[in-house]
Amino acid sequence: MGLVDCHCHLSAGAFDQDIEEVVAHSKQAGLLGILAVAEHAGEFEKVVALSLRFPGFIFPCLGVHPVQETGQEGRQRSVSLQDLDAALPLIEKYKEHLVAIGEVGLDFSPRVVSGDGDKDIQRQVLARQAELAKRLDLPLNVHSRSAGRPTIQLLKEQGVQKVLLHAFDGKPSVAMEGVKAGFFFSIPPSIIRSEQQKLVKQLPLENICLETDSPALGPEKQVRNEPRNILVSAEYISKIKGLPLETVIEVTTRNALRLFPKLKSAIKL
Repeated sequence: MGLVDCHCHLSAGAFDQDIEEVVAHSKQAGLLGILAVAEHAGEFEKVVALSLRFPGFIFPCLGVHPVQETGQEGRQRSVSLQDLDAALPLIEKYKEHLVAIGEVGLDFSPRVVSGDGDKDIQRQVLARQAELAKRLDLPLNVHSRSAGRPTIQLLKEQGVQKVLLHAFDGKPSVAMEGVKAGFFFSIPPSIIRSEQQKLVKQLPLENICLETDSPALGPEKQVRNEPRNILVSAEYISKIKGLPLETVIEVTTRNALRLFPKLKSAIKL
């Protein structure tokens, strides 16, 4: 049984020079497929182009992230309704190609939100993308930094059923609200150096998927992460839960195929 990277940024500039090698290394590591997420309309064409260049291996997710670049080095801002308006026509254009809507969500980090107004607009942007996902019958690939509880609450209110919460940084007790709602949580290789090990202990394996969030959240800080590091996540979960690695790989891959039905028809187990 192979593995699925459920959340990855292959359109990032960090991969422009060697995407062929990155994909080849991923396949050698046992990956069956990679979900490439987008954060804003400006990268949608690139994500779709990658999925056409590596068909049946890279699967596109398009969405608007709660945090946007300002164009100034290292400066970021909270999402606006205009960001969403720019993205919606392109999501409609490519909807047949998509396996999920993402990366979407809430980010209430103090360096991003300057007040309740920003939080309210983030909620509106997420709610509208949740509506879109329901209409297109697609899962949501979700970011929830410093906003675990409000994110889960909003998704439940919206009646969204197919949800992946990536690199969840909230308390295990909050995550359990997501588990009750039938949501999935993906674990990146940075788990080996993060404070979220309690989360992995408490989450049922039936609600866990694997991700790398490449080029971020690698096993080593400041080193470019790649999808092939997915095994680091699987091995760590196996260690924490005291389960054979094969079991972790098999269950997390079946979870991914259940959560993202379009993968199922494209991936041969």
